[in-house]
Amino acid sequence: MDLVNDLFRETKMMDAAIKRLANEGQKLAESERNYKIALRQEVLKLRELGMAVGIIDKIVYGVPTIADLRFNRDVAETLYKTALEYLNTLKLEIRVIQSQVDKEWSHSDT
Repeated sequence: MDLVNDLFRETKMMDAAIKRLANEGQKLAESERNYKIALRQEVLKLRELGMAVGIIDKIVYGVPTIADLRFNRDVAETLYKTALEYLNTLKLEIRVIQSQVDKEWSHSDT
């Protein structure tokens, strides 16, 4: 019966992990949107100031607000990937427990 309880516990944890993944995915999308909008605005501003188009790509990523938004986007991406890996780990643990349950039940018939 311990394996069945483990299976239920892991399933509940997986439900929570799915919700966390959705939340982290939304944060990632929002931070990506904010970064892209600010990046576009900064590029346009630099072009209006007469900066050469070829150098804008090298300059814009060093602008503090752009760098901060890019950092936030990268952190959000890392948290999303971490949540996804955690969910995958839970799925694997569930498969292992299910396999153990199946083995025990197949031996109880004999």
